[in-house]
Amino acid sequence: MARSEGQKRKLLLLTELLRQESDEAHPLPMERILRHLEANGIQAGRKSVYADLQCLQDLGMEILRTPGNHGGYYLAARLFELPELKLLVDAVQSSRFLSEKKSLELIAKLEQLSSRHEATQLRRQVVVSGRVKTMNESVYYSVDCIHEAIARNSRITFRYFDWDRQKNRRYRPGLYEASPYALCWADENYYLIADSARHGITHYRVDKMTSITITGTPRAVTEESRNLDLGAYSRAVFSMYSGQVQPVRMRFSNALAGVVIDRFGRDSMLVPDGASHFTFTAEIAVSPMFLSWMAGFGGKAQILYPASVVEQYRALLQEALETCGPAK
Repeated sequence: MARSEGQKRKLLLLTELLRQESDEAHPLPMERILRHLEANGIQAGRKSVYADLQCLQDLGMEILRTPGNHGGYYLAARLFELPELKLLVDAVQSSRFLSEKKSLELIAKLEQLSSRHEATQLRRQVVVSGRVKTMNESVYYSVDCIHEAIARNSRITFRYFDWDRQKNRRYRPGLYEASPYALCWADENYYLIADSARHGITHYRVDKMTSITITGTPRAVTEESRNLDLGAYSRAVFSMYSGQVQPVRMRFSNALAGVVIDRFGRDSMLVPDGASHFTFTAEIAVSPMFLSWMAGFGGKAQILYPASVVEQYRALLQEALETCGPAK
């Protein structure tokens, strides 16, 4: 092996060793570094390793040395710190749109961004089994395809399905075509917000989309799409169920102020209504999911306006009451 090639291998081996085996609590003694190089076919002296470590530092790696009998060298800074990796692991394992298999694959890759010792702390957090996960293995790649279509300003076509009681896919008729505008994370699922020739501005659950094809046809530009406020759209649609968007005035107990702010944002204007209540008006896509959300607060929340929505709310509550079993 030429000397220059051996030197390149030595730098790569040192980099890999520091990233995988070292951290502040586990510095690498010089003897350990020399043994690792020798095990990989490279004879090196201390002086040359000192020079290599300095070279890596000059290239931007933050390598520190702890003194003493148990001291050694370790990588002090990484692209992701351990608390950041823990957050990413939490996000991956709680994401419903990722299958259990894909979640475990991604977490294994995240572990490689830490030392071997710190990776054990990430594994202790992994509780993927038993969580509600998508049954569509291709959703991970569907998201990537949609992002590419948006970047290329292209329409897409796809098939769309629902699940039946036997857990089989039941595809809706025909091939869907849409102009994708954004991906939205809501209710633990990924949704595509798009302009559809069938429905105008609408949304689709990505884990129910298959056979996505980038057509190359430029996306449709309509008055509705030009005026689309993606943030307002996602706030207005409850659980991503479609409904006619209209202003709805509601009255809540003061104890629910935090719930309203969490749902609609800190810019929400809460108007005092007596000592114990406030009113709030928002653009809402009125749907059964919105009405059910209100019903969940019992007597602490009510719909004031418009009358048509009040009637829808009463009808939903009456239907729920009539379908209850007899009191025992």
